[in-house]
Amino acid sequence: MTTPAAATLPLAHVLPIGAAISEAGRLALGGCDVRMLVEEFGTPLYVYDVRTVQQQCAAYLTAFHEAYPESAVQYASKAYLSRPFARLIAAQGLGFDVVTAGEIEVLRAAEVEMAGVTFHGNNKTAEELSLALDVGVGRIVIDAMTEIGLLERVASEADVVQPVLLRISPGIDAQTHEKTTTGIVDSKFGLPIATGAAFTAVQAILAAEHLDFRGLHMHLGSPIFELGPYEAGIEVTLGFAQLLHEELGVEVAEFSPGGGFAVAYDAQEPPTPSAYAYAIASAVERECNARGLKRPQITVEPGRAIVGRAGVAIYTVGARKEIPGVRTFVSVDGGMADNIRPAMYDASYAALAADRPLAEAEETVTIAGKYCESGDLLVRDARLPRLEAGELLAIPAAGAYQLAMESNYNLAYRAAVVLVEDGSARLIRRRETAEDLMRLDVE
Repeated sequence: MTTPAAATLPLAHVLPIGAAISEAGRLALGGCDVRMLVEEFGTPLYVYDVRTVQQQCAAYLTAFHEAYPESAVQYASKAYLSRPFARLIAAQGLGFDVVTAGEIEVLRAAEVEMAGVTFHGNNKTAEELSLALDVGVGRIVIDAMTEIGLLERVASEADVVQPVLLRISPGIDAQTHEKTTTGIVDSKFGLPIATGAAFTAVQAILAAEHLDFRGLHMHLGSPIFELGPYEAGIEVTLGFAQLLHEELGVEVAEFSPGGGFAVAYDAQEPPTPSAYAYAIASAVERECNARGLKRPQITVEPGRAIVGRAGVAIYTVGARKEIPGVRTFVSVDGGMADNIRPAMYDASYAALAADRPLAEAEETVTIAGKYCESGDLLVRDARLPRLEAGELLAIPAAGAYQLAMESNYNLAYRAAVVLVEDGSARLIRRRETAEDLMRLDVE
């Protein structure tokens, strides 16, 4: 039994929907007491709340369909993907975007409808493109001049005409982290409009017998907490669409403003799905009307925004190191192997004492991982009750990119993953073993 999470529950705004206090006074997710989950599955443990995933999918579908009926929503698979998770997302009515053969294979194994899949990537191989054509991927987003000839050859050999979009760089800085901004001219992604490369690429696509030019794609970066960059990027991109119409007689029938929709990790307040949808829809309609263009079909690609809040990482507290006048470190049994984002992006997280979430904060500590790097710090300056070895620590908003970017650094075992719903937990990935670590060795 659980009691609903009251407004006084710390971090309620970043915990999954319906986070609660169990009868034992502990954090409960999806109706499951986290201590009981840990007793069954161990730590580190990643817990995904089904209801939160469902609500976020519905929120983006509804928001964009209401703001712009000619729209589709695809889940950005790079945020987190597995066969069980792909089935969950597909059941909500979303398509998918992918960037590797591995993601394509997972979706195929999950029996996802491949016509609703878009294949991205700045350096697709011939083998990956051949796989995409073989499984019937709906759209391929061309990201380089050299890819045009490569895809034409592969499509010719397969005797198919492949619908494609061209990823352009509008030259817009989304004011996100330098490692996650992608809409500027100085980016490995997309063909710049400003240099003329995008125009030349469209001409080459139109000349290719086995490529069907359907439209344009842009992606500005992630996470984007402001609406202005989308509006600016759309203005530039549809200005380019007008040029294509006037100079080449080409209609941009499809347009994707990408994704990058933000979630809260701590004190942030990202726009709502409706706010993103209204800003994008209004900008598209305004630019089309001003430029005499037909309204394109639009496709958006939320990933983090679907799954970020749904996931919570659960760790067991271990060593404590107090350095008087400097810092107190509290170490946990995970770290940069399962969450590289703080080390890579300076990502900021909050933390919660999962065994006693309502306990008063007593000290400021830094939550450290167990791996052999000084930069292996998960949360700096966290206000928490005094934690003892064996207690559980929860880090919310852990659903996106942590597992997608995890590693076996120090030959760490990858964490178990469970889905929780209505008081039941389902293991969707078991914890790695020593045998798993060595299964690729050749002796």
